[in-house]
Amino acid sequence: MILSDREIQELVEEKKAVCVEEGPELDMDIQLGPSSFDLRLGYSFGVLNTRKVEMVDTKKMEKYRKFIREEEHTPEEGVIIHPGEFILGSTLENVRIPEEIVARVEGRSSYGRLGIIVHATAGYVDPGFEGQITLEIQNLGNAPVKIYPEDRICQIVFERM
Repeated sequence: MILSDREIQELVEEKKAVCVEEGPELDMDIQLGPSSFDLRLGYSFGVLNTRKVEMVDTKKMEKYRKFIREEEHTPEEGVIIHPGEFILGSTLENVRIPEEIVARVEGRSSYGRLGIIVHATAGYVDPGFEGQITLEIQNLGNAPVKIYPEDRICQIVFERM
């Protein structure tokens, strides 16, 4: 069963299921929807320098860590994602999923209409998970898109097990 806005508000306020350690505080009026909670883009990004990689071998993933450039971006400067580019981001919010709840991260339609997806395959959040959610951001469109930390980029939907 998908949780309603009242149940999500209770989770956030009483169980601290969504909180912020660094950055603007939660805004329940803006972030809380009828059946989801909007999450904002964090400040840290990981960019794979594909020009230096011959191919990615899934049996030797540790080899590619040296090709991932860590970047920090401010809400004023943003980060540009070019067509076909794939970067890692994270949510500004930390989530704490209670043991009786699972969650799913979904993109927001305003970004989808620009060709931006926020997760390739990792949209499921297990019970007991605590931390920021890693976002697998890709530009499927034909034009570069600039995105900004602290903007609402995705939403989380909670379901009772």
